[in-house]
Amino acid sequence: SAPSRVNAEPLDDDVRVDTSLLLSVPDALRAKQTAFETTGAIHGAAAFTRDGALLRVREDVGRHNAVDKVIGSLFLERARADILVVSGRTSFEIVQKCVVARIPILAAVGAPSSLAIELAHEFRLTLLGFVRDGRCNVYAGEQRLIP
Repeated sequence: SAPSRVNAEPLDDDVRVDTSLLLSVPDALRAKQTAFETTGAIHGAAAFTRDGALLRVREDVGRHNAVDKVIGSLFLERARADILVVSGRTSFEIVQKCVVARIPILAAVGAPSSLAIELAHEFRLTLLGFVRDGRCNVYAGEQRLIP
């Protein structure tokens, strides 16, 4: 059966971000991933402003848990992020978390699932995958990118 859809409004299109900045955020995440440096096997997630200021980095053995930690800390401190970056693949659930947290841009080092791409289109989320080596694939929401 298909996963249940999140009950939320589509994201606003007021955020614009330089593509070059988005290409740099995985490196900024990696530079702050202390547990990954030690183990080589920990997932990371980070939140940034549209100007590239790093707000939070969290790590966990589970990629969803790392995302939950970032979003939870933003919520507790009433902080707002424009970009979420994840160290692995993007699932339907991670897109849902961004939509509910009202984070309009999601960038991942790995690939998105087909359901993640569908949901990103439905809620006007900007979804990037394979963000590495100065390149990326844009799967949805290209209107937020400044070339």
